Amino acid sequence: MDELIFRGRDRYRPSWSHLVILLLVLAVQGFAAGRGLGLEGFLWLAGGTLALSGLGLWVTLRSWSGVGPEGITICWGFGRGRTYPWDRIRWIDVRTVTSQGSTTEQVRVFVAGGRRRALPGLLRSDLYPSPDFDEQYYRVRNWWELSTEPSARVEPGRRPRDRIGATAVGVVLGLALTAAVTAVVLLRS
Repeated sequence: MDELIFRGRDRYRPSWSHLVILLLVLAVQGFAAGRGLGLEGFLWLAGGTLALSGLGLWVTLRSWSGVGPEGITICWGFGRGRTYPWDRIRWIDVRTVTSQGSTTEQVRVFVAGGRRRALPGLLRSDLYPSPDFDEQYYRVRNWWELSTEPSARVEPGRRPRDRIGATAVGVVLGLALTAAVTAVVLLRS
């Protein structure tokens, strides 16, 4: 079988909606600066926002996962990644998260010890449609089934965090951060 590589730069593209959200955040920060943080406070906030956004984009574009005879290698943008040997992978499935009317599906592996690892670059969503997602998932699953014994395959139980998506966590953290910055600005004025 051929080795498989799924790269973030092939799947993820910055969109206009991302730019609009970034500009809205910068506008809110500009408003906060006008209400009491001043130019220096605004520059710190805007610089931090742009630095974190740039780092997130850089990591996303450099992330990849590979499937080969040794196992599955996952790299989140730093270093050469970590390889999980086939004998340590207990299950492979697709996590489906529906949030705010959009659905995201991502392949993940369950390794011995209970850890779950998403495969970067192997995702389908409304923002990043992937017409060959099902085919790619079955190719990864075939590698796993051919490389492991049936007795080593153990389907894990569901956990509460399986119901909470990364988008929901990001929205809650974003709102909390915005509320904290607004509170600081209002208390200073």
